[in-house]
Amino acid sequence: MQRRRLRPSSVAVLRSVLICAIATVSLVALLDVHVSPSSSSPFRAAYTLAKRHEIGYGSRRSELAWMQEMAPPQLSKAPTAFHQWDDTNQEASQESEKLWKPPSNHGGFVPCVKPTSSYSPPGESRGYLLVSTNGGLNQMRAGISDMVAIARIINATLVIPILDKSSFWQDSSNFSDVFDEDYFIHSLANDVKIMKKLPKEFAAATKSVKYFKSWSGIEYYRDKISQLWDYHKVIRAAKSDSRLANNNLPPDIQKLRCRAFYQALRFAPGIEGLGKLLVERMRSYGPFIALHLRYEKDMLAFSGCTYGLSASEADELTTIREIIPYWKVKDIDPMQQRSKGYCPLTPKEVGIFLSALGYPSNTPIYIAAGDIYGGDSHMVDLESHFPILMSKEKLASADELEPFRPYAAQMAALDYIVSVESDVFVSSYLGNMARAVEGHRRFLGHRRTITPDRKALVHLFDKIERGSIKEGKKLSDMTSEIHKRRQGSPRKRKGPISGTRGKERFRSEEAFYENPLPDCLCRSESDVTSSQRP
Repeated sequence: MQRRRLRPSSVAVLRSVLICAIATVSLVALLDVHVSPSSSSPFRAAYTLAKRHEIGYGSRRSELAWMQEMAPPQLSKAPTAFHQWDDTNQEASQESEKLWKPPSNHGGFVPCVKPTSSYSPPGESRGYLLVSTNGGLNQMRAGISDMVAIARIINATLVIPILDKSSFWQDSSNFSDVFDEDYFIHSLANDVKIMKKLPKEFAAATKSVKYFKSWSGIEYYRDKISQLWDYHKVIRAAKSDSRLANNNLPPDIQKLRCRAFYQALRFAPGIEGLGKLLVERMRSYGPFIALHLRYEKDMLAFSGCTYGLSASEADELTTIREIIPYWKVKDIDPMQQRSKGYCPLTPKEVGIFLSALGYPSNTPIYIAAGDIYGGDSHMVDLESHFPILMSKEKLASADELEPFRPYAAQMAALDYIVSVESDVFVSSYLGNMARAVEGHRRFLGHRRTITPDRKALVHLFDKIERGSIKEGKKLSDMTSEIHKRRQGSPRKRKGPISGTRGKERFRSEEAFYENPLPDCLCRSESDVTSSQRP
């Protein structure tokens, strides 16, 4: 039987159909890679978010070969799908993983806050200790933890502290609004007697109002403050911050401070619930950085740091500093402050810094902060480096955030939870929040916590401004070298700066809650055993 031959016109038609089909498949594939998510996305991401395997996700249990850390790579910004997987790509992936892993935990340090064998339950109370806290959330948390220890030292019944309602933030929150009050009382029951209110029969009693001496040792409280019980049944501590020494206290007192700060002061259930939800939503992007961007009006006014601001903005901050009576220093040279490293990094400087460390532009960043001074006008430079900038306001719905929005301490508590749980924590300024988060992350296993050397960085930023150095490998190498030992690896708490005296000597010490080693962190038994093997 003779075959039918296709006419030339039919062949041409089939060829055209085949070509169109191939072109359609190719176009769909390209669109699938490049098309951005809709602006209606609940997270409002700037573009398609990287998945964990694309930016080198590493678990917290992984260890970094700390002493052999290499300079961070300059990773390509092109999508992973376009890279051919070769040895060079694999090496870049391994370098990227190092950006997220915790620093090597030399010594295998773990929390050890249980009381010693000689520790006894609280004895008979000699009176009631009232506490008026002062400062923001984390300054109050540190002060409350110290007051728990002081109540133990002087055999006092601690009355639930009164939170600061007259500071810059004008926050009307009560203790139970911010913290889990019942948990606080019960978790410390074997350490200190705690009551929610002063008994009615003592309401009209004469109270001894004292400003406890800053950074005092145990002798001060046992020898001087305890004598007040001979004349009064109620002592009121007028301030709570820095009333107890950082060092040279009995081991059981130091452990009690850690139990209070890291365990007993759990946030109120509503705050804990939303905080954990924010963490889960950030985790949906993969590993992320929590950035404590201390570029808020109160900090800039207090520190006198006006670099990068307009003349009208600088004048506004100066006026604020002059009218607040408890800010003692009024005349500040902003350029001198900056050159000494006393100023918070600007959003622009943070963007340059994180890029120089090797973090790619698709790194999700959670902004742990209040209102950034100047708003979007000062955030644009950071966003140009890292477009995926998230915050509690972006991650939570208006209804979810509404109960907390009027209260600065409660909003700060949400940021604190996300910061502690982040893969990497970076602070633009070493204030109370940064110190508290760093200490908590050390306590939980020395999670990667990067502390910028602001003084050294200012010199690099000025060189960029003058054009003598550009963003690139040279800047990356220099930045990485400066910060290779500033990423949260285990070390003992730093003592006072040599040559300092009096209060300046205590002020120069590393704060107790910033680094609980050696008092509240010990080498794990398995690590001790392995180190003793021949």
